[in-house]
Amino acid sequence: MDPVIADCGVYENGRRVSGRISLDRAAEAAHSTSGFVWVGLQDPTAEDIAVVADAFGLPPLAVQDAVHAHQRPKLNVYDDVVFMVLKPVRYVDHEEVVDVSEIALFLGRNFVVTVRHGRSDVLGRVRAELDRGGSELVSHGPKAVLYRTADMVVDGYEEAITSITEDIDEIESQVFGTDEDDHAERIYKLKREVAEFRRAVLPLAAPLQRLADGLIPGIDSAAAPYFRDVHDHALRASDAIEGHDRLLSDVLQADLARVGVRQSKIAVRQNEDMRRISAWAAIALAPTAIAGIYGMNFEFMPLLTSRYGYFVILAVIGGVCWILYRLFRRSDWL
Repeated sequence: MDPVIADCGVYENGRRVSGRISLDRAAEAAHSTSGFVWVGLQDPTAEDIAVVADAFGLPPLAVQDAVHAHQRPKLNVYDDVVFMVLKPVRYVDHEEVVDVSEIALFLGRNFVVTVRHGRSDVLGRVRAELDRGGSELVSHGPKAVLYRTADMVVDGYEEAITSITEDIDEIESQVFGTDEDDHAERIYKLKREVAEFRRAVLPLAAPLQRLADGLIPGIDSAAAPYFRDVHDHALRASDAIEGHDRLLSDVLQADLARVGVRQSKIAVRQNEDMRRISAWAAIALAPTAIAGIYGMNFEFMPLLTSRYGYFVILAVIGGVCWILYRLFRRSDWL
């Protein structure tokens, strides 16, 4: 279990008891301490989390959800255990990818068990904040861990939204500027990442609303204003994501329209070039045809023995070419 347990400690009287304890001692301390025990797991298997579930009496259905990642954000209450799933988000700017991880929290009267899947430093920052002491939040017990975790997750949403906004502004400048490249692939990729982002944020509003309304056992009314603030930030993040999604759709349509216009212009130019080439080819065909006839070396041909026959033929060739040229000019082919 050691590689799976990120940390395991006891918090009493507003600060952490010095040192890290074993899982067995943590289960005993949860029944005897006036504070709470926090056990943090990272990418556990079903066998790993089963040991913790037996030690703390975690509900089997919630344990299944915690083992199998890719859950929607949600909040469930099982007797005296509160189970919540959060989806931290990290925007990788140089790749324009939204990296979504997952955190499951089990909150009992005197314990917190967290399960992390993927890359996220949220729980590490929350633990570091509580370990430093001096914060009145520690005295509120497990709900302090839930509040700070939810707060940092939502703050991460706002940071990711800021970075995505900058990329969207850049794409807009390129699409509506002088850049002639096709940006559809980049826009579609970013739109897909925003959709993944939306799936992590939108379902979180309802659980946070329940926490803000004080409808969850073990979360007293004193904690409601804290969760109400987190809920407001989550709603703003949801609105911003919806706006980004609509904006990307509009920019994608504009980019496709510009590509269509450019292709139409190219087709028109190509058509004009083909008409011009065809016109000159038709003009060149006249002297070629006449010269070809007189190059067949027959003995009896018009003007073949005439003194001025050569000049007459040249005049005929020039006249035909001039007539064709005037006709093509009148038709705007030249």
